[in-house]
Amino acid sequence: MPRVLYVEDNADNRMLVRRILMAYDIDVDEADNALDGIRMADENPPDLILMDLSMPHMDGLTAMQRIREIAHLKDVPMVALTANVREGDREMSLNAGANGYIGKPIDVDKFPDQVLSFVKGKI
Repeated sequence: MPRVLYVEDNADNRMLVRRILMAYDIDVDEADNALDGIRMADENPPDLILMDLSMPHMDGLTAMQRIREIAHLKDVPMVALTANVREGDREMSLNAGANGYIGKPIDVDKFPDQVLSFVKGKI
């Protein structure tokens, strides 16, 4: 079963993503801040990391850059999952180490396939 790490400070967003992905037999680990997300990924590398960009203390762009510096995580796919949908946000995410970008609000009908497309490249 694929395992996704979702790094997001908003509990409602985490619950929605978890419910959607669990319905597709995808395990979801959650971190409510970037530092915990980095630690969790380092200790138990997931098949995919979904990263919010706007979090207190450390933003998702910085977290993705730090994750890419960890040798055994450099090939773990990361997707920015964010409400930051201004011009340039996608490019900033990709430059920080993301393999993809999904804007919020998510399309609940398309989201599982989007996630699975990144997971399939990993497992």
